[in-house]
Amino acid sequence: DTRLAQLRRERDQLGAVNMEADEQLTEISGRMGLQVEERDDLVAAIAKLREGIDALNQDGRQRLLEAFEQVNSHFGSLFTALFGGGHAELRLTESEDPLDAGLEIYASPPGKRLGQLSLMSGGEQALTATALIFAVFLSRPAPICVLDEVDAPLDDHNVERFCNLLDAMLERTETRFLIITHHELTMARM
Repeated sequence: DTRLAQLRRERDQLGAVNMEADEQLTEISGRMGLQVEERDDLVAAIAKLREGIDALNQDGRQRLLEAFEQVNSHFGSLFTALFGGGHAELRLTESEDPLDAGLEIYASPPGKRLGQLSLMSGGEQALTATALIFAVFLSRPAPICVLDEVDAPLDDHNVERFCNLLDAMLERTETRFLIITHHELTMARM
């Protein structure tokens, strides 16, 4: 009898019986199935997006390295022509991944050690920057280029070199150069 009373107390503690529990279980199971299906679709879409991003990054790396090599090659030859010797190169720095890398310019005019652009004189920096600009134009020609006071930090000898390079660029590309200058030698050559 005490066992029966204990079982009745336990039953009463359970509370009322939910007669709609079976229907609610079916409804909740259906909603859960849809959510699992939607989650699986999202996971698949994310995986597909990651594959696309990886493919774009791979293609971007390849294109960047090809363009970098081309510009670097032109830069070295233009620098040598401008300075009448020496050596210059571009280097990717700070990362193995070219998409995350920085870019350093190293140059050594004739008779000087290879160093960073920031260690060169103003005139040397201007000529080096000009070589880099023209290297980009040789790699990806544009219809027009505006050069504003590029010759300002140059002495007469280097202005002559700059003008000679500009003449060579006119022969090698179809780019039209608009030169803004106050330098008499540049104006006379143009």
